[in-house]
Amino acid sequence: MLNVQRSTTLAIFCKVVDNFGDIGICWRLARQFHGEHGIAVTLWVDDLASFRRIWPAVDVDAFEQIVDGVRVLHWRDQDGSFQPEDVADIVIEFFGVDIPPGYIAAMAQREPRPVWINYEGLSAEEWVEGCHSLPSMHPRLKLTKHFFFPGFTGKTGGLLRERGLLDARDRFQADPAARAGFLARLGVTQDEMAALTVSLFCYPPAPVAALFAAWRDGGAPVTCLVPEGVAREQVAAFVGADAVATHGNLTVRVIPFLSQDDYDRLLWSCDVNFVRGEDSWVRAQWAGRPFIWHIYPQDENLHHVKLRAFLQTYAENLDSLIDFSLRWNGVESEVPADWPALWTSLKAGLPTITKRSAEWQARMLANGDLVSNLLDFARSLR
Repeated sequence: MLNVQRSTTLAIFCKVVDNFGDIGICWRLARQFHGEHGIAVTLWVDDLASFRRIWPAVDVDAFEQIVDGVRVLHWRDQDGSFQPEDVADIVIEFFGVDIPPGYIAAMAQREPRPVWINYEGLSAEEWVEGCHSLPSMHPRLKLTKHFFFPGFTGKTGGLLRERGLLDARDRFQADPAARAGFLARLGVTQDEMAALTVSLFCYPPAPVAALFAAWRDGGAPVTCLVPEGVAREQVAAFVGADAVATHGNLTVRVIPFLSQDDYDRLLWSCDVNFVRGEDSWVRAQWAGRPFIWHIYPQDENLHHVKLRAFLQTYAENLDSLIDFSLRWNGVESEVPADWPALWTSLKAGLPTITKRSAEWQARMLANGDLVSNLLDFARSLR
């Protein structure tokens, strides 16, 4: 049996493709493996600048550093010679990245062999259950890696969730002063806090300008908080050279890019959250507030299949959420998008969507947390 004590070692190999999502997930994994299970974690990452945006303690110039107890190595290239003793007990390649050949050769020489995990992306598609935990033999070496899929059912790895996450969220949301203090730190005024507050995190193709127009001309005040750099051109068209502007019933405020912990607080603070990719999508599910997901675009609109699969299981009978989500993600329809009508319908459905969020979290909790599930799986392989 794998000895999951402090002496256990684990390596994660991460290449940043989706700006903050890849390193965001890997950093959560690293923190939880170390912080909750006492594992010695080494995180190999190729983009320290993106890492620093979500965790300011990172030194972008260091090849090797310790961050919150995790050993972080700058993954600069595929070169390098490794010895069997350099190999961790558990090796995770994130989203199928190519681990340096020298490291793989050392894995094959190590006794006992490491547990080799290919950590895959989160999806509600049915095929995921059939592929979760499947083995894949190396074509030349005596090594086997196993696919590990996050997911929404007990036949997958579940969702990332730290042990104290929901208690921390509940304490924060039950304390109006904590919300006010957090938002004030971001520059949000009392009047802006009193409006319906929305956080906005999306990819460039999102129809932000059209939604801004609907909010601007709507019947009630809306405060939209946008981390700097997100929807840059469409936000600049609204706020100009300033960080904040009000037109009609809409105030848009650009806020600093937040650490992971503060981003959670932002999600807990807002009435509606627009999130993107995988990491913020999962955090929005645990925030307990209505959210709109902007999925990472793929060729031939393959991401629309993934989007529909999630909406089918999450948003059953929530037509306003489905309609809004499909249009937000560019799913074509014979009728042009009517953003004022889409927003009005979504807003009217927010109480029902909030209730669904609570039901959804109860279902997800029954699947356990992903890190514990992954360690249980690793034990089963030894």
